[in-house]
Amino acid sequence: MRLPTLRFLTCGSVDDGKSTLIGRLLCESSLILDDQLASLERDSRKFGTTGADIDFALLVDGLEAEREQGITIDVAYRYFSTPNRAFIVADCPGHEQYTRNMATGASNCDLAILLVDARKGLLVQTHRHANIVSLLGVRHVVLAVNKMDLVDYDQRVFARIVAEFQAASATLKFKTVTPIPLSARRGDNVSSPSANMAWHKGADLLSFLETADVEDAKAERAFRFPVQWVNRPDLDFRGMAGTLASGRIARGDEIVVAASGKKTRVARIVTMDGDLDHAEAPESVTLVFADEIDASRGDLLCDPLNRPEVADQFAAHLIWMSEEQLYPGRSYLLKCGGNVAPASVTEIKHRLDVETQAHNDAKTLHLNEIGLCNLALSRPIAFDAYADNRVTGAFILIDRATNGVAAAGVIDFALRRASNVHRQPLTLDKAKRSILKHQKPVILWFTGLSGAGKSTIANVVEARLLQRRAHTILLDGDNVRQGLNKDLGFTEVDRVENIRRIGEVAKLMLEAGLVALCPLISPFAAERRMVRGLVESGEFIEIFVDTPLEICIARDPKGLYKKALAGQIKNFTGVDKAYERPEAPDITIGADCPDPERAADRIIAYLDARGYFAVD
Repeated sequence: MRLPTLRFLTCGSVDDGKSTLIGRLLCESSLILDDQLASLERDSRKFGTTGADIDFALLVDGLEAEREQGITIDVAYRYFSTPNRAFIVADCPGHEQYTRNMATGASNCDLAILLVDARKGLLVQTHRHANIVSLLGVRHVVLAVNKMDLVDYDQRVFARIVAEFQAASATLKFKTVTPIPLSARRGDNVSSPSANMAWHKGADLLSFLETADVEDAKAERAFRFPVQWVNRPDLDFRGMAGTLASGRIARGDEIVVAASGKKTRVARIVTMDGDLDHAEAPESVTLVFADEIDASRGDLLCDPLNRPEVADQFAAHLIWMSEEQLYPGRSYLLKCGGNVAPASVTEIKHRLDVETQAHNDAKTLHLNEIGLCNLALSRPIAFDAYADNRVTGAFILIDRATNGVAAAGVIDFALRRASNVHRQPLTLDKAKRSILKHQKPVILWFTGLSGAGKSTIANVVEARLLQRRAHTILLDGDNVRQGLNKDLGFTEVDRVENIRRIGEVAKLMLEAGLVALCPLISPFAAERRMVRGLVESGEFIEIFVDTPLEICIARDPKGLYKKALAGQIKNFTGVDKAYERPEAPDITIGADCPDPERAADRIIAYLDARGYFAVD
C-alpha cells in the first residue's frame, strides 16, 4: 500500500549541506531531466562551491543572491516521488538572520532532517532549530550527520555527535530520533547503503523516508472548522467556507460557533464537485447551516460536546522574529486563523537557553529568542492548545507600525486568573458626567524632548481651564513616577510600561468626565498610538512640543542633559536614545509659539473650535 505524502524539512546550521542533500535526493530519484542536468553543470562552473564536481545545492537555491553567496535565504519547496511514496520537502535556511523562514517551513511538516557537519558537531543554530521544530509540533527527527567523507568516515565521530544530541534533546518532545551518517556530496547513505560506512546497520536516508510512519490522524481529533470566508454568491445561498483543521463532519450533525455559543445543524456540505454526505480533515468545503445564525470570517465551528477554549488571556511560547525587541505592554495584532485582535504580552515567564534548556529570567526577547509568555487580548477568541491542534493553537503577532510579523506563537493553555472578575454596570456613565461638568472629556497628551516645555505649557493650559470652571487633572510624568510608577526605570521596556499605566489612568479620568493633561516625553510612537486606541475618536489630542534638541540642552532645567552627556545617566532620550517624532500630531507647538502663554492660546483655541466646552 502506498503511504501518504510525507512533508519534511531540512534544517540545521549554515553550510551543513541541506540544499546539497535535497539536490542529491532529486538527482538519485531520477527526477532531473537531461537538459536540467546540463544546465546544472553550467551553473556549477559559474556559482558552484564544489570544484569540478556538480553542486547539487544549486537545484534548490534558486534566488540569484543565494547562488552568489552559496547560502539558502528563503524556504525552497520541492516535490518528488518514488514508487513507494510522494514527498514535499522544505529546504530551510541555516543563517541565524533567516530563522523566521525556517520556522515557517517547520510549521506544516511532519518530520525534520536536522543536518550536522561532522567536522563541527552541534552548533548553537543546531540547538535552536531542534528547539523550534519541537516547539512547532514536529515529533520525528532524522539526525543526519553529514560530510562524513571529510572525517574519514570515522564511526567514533558519528557516535560522539549522536550521544551529544541525545543528551541535549532529552527534554524535547520528539517521539523518534533516527541518526544516519552520510555524505550528501558523495552520495554515501543518501539513497543506497554506503560501502564506506559498513559499520552503520540502519537504513539509508531515502529508504527510511519511504517507510517512516508519521501519521497525525487529524480526522480522529475533535471537529474544528475555522471559517475562512463567507460564501455568498447570491441572495439564496450562504455558506461558511474553510478547511477542516481536524475531525469529521456529516450532514445533519449539530455544530456550535465557539465564541458565541450559537448552535445549528449542517444542512449541506458543498464542494466544487457537488454535495458530500460527510467530510474529514484536511478537506476544504463550504458548510451550509440549517438555521440563520451569525457566523463570519475568524469564527471557529466545533463539536458542541467537545469545544475549544474561549478566553482573552493565555500562556504561549513565542519565537521572536523582529529586529526590534519585544516590549511587554506594547499593543500588537494577534492573528489566529482568520481571527485578528489587539494583544499585548503581559509577562515573560522565562527565556529559553537553546543550548542548555535552562529557563532564564528576562524582561524582553530579542531576534530569534524563544520565551514562555502570558498574553492578554482585547476580546476573547476560540483556540486549542497547540499540543492538541496545530492549526487552532498557532498564531502570529504583527507589529502595528510596520505590519511585519513580530513573532510566531504556540498556545499552551488559557489563563483563568480573572474568571471571577466581570465588568460591573454603572448607573452613571461618561456621557452623564460630561453633561454635569458642561464639557467633553479629553486627553491632552503633550509629547516632546526633556526640557521642551511640556509641563510648563500644560500648567498654563490647566490654569486657563480652571478660570473657565473646567474640571481637569494633570498627570505629569515625573510626578506619576513618584508613586504609581516608582518601580519603573528608564529601559525601553520600562518606558513602554510607564506609558501603558499612565494611559490607563488617563482613560479612567476620561470616564470621570475630566480633561486629563498628560505631559510626558513618551518617546515611542507605538505607545502614543496605543493610548489613542484606548479611547474614542476625538478624545485624544496629541500635542507635539517641537523644541530643537540644542535648545533643550541649553535650557537643561533639571541638569539631566549635563549628566547624560557625561555618561552619568543611561538611556536618556535625545542623547543615547532616539525620540520618535509624531508623524501627524493634532497640534504642533514650534518656533512660532515662543512662550507658554502663546502656546496655551493655540491649544485653548483648538478646543473651543471643536466645542469641548459647549456641552449642555
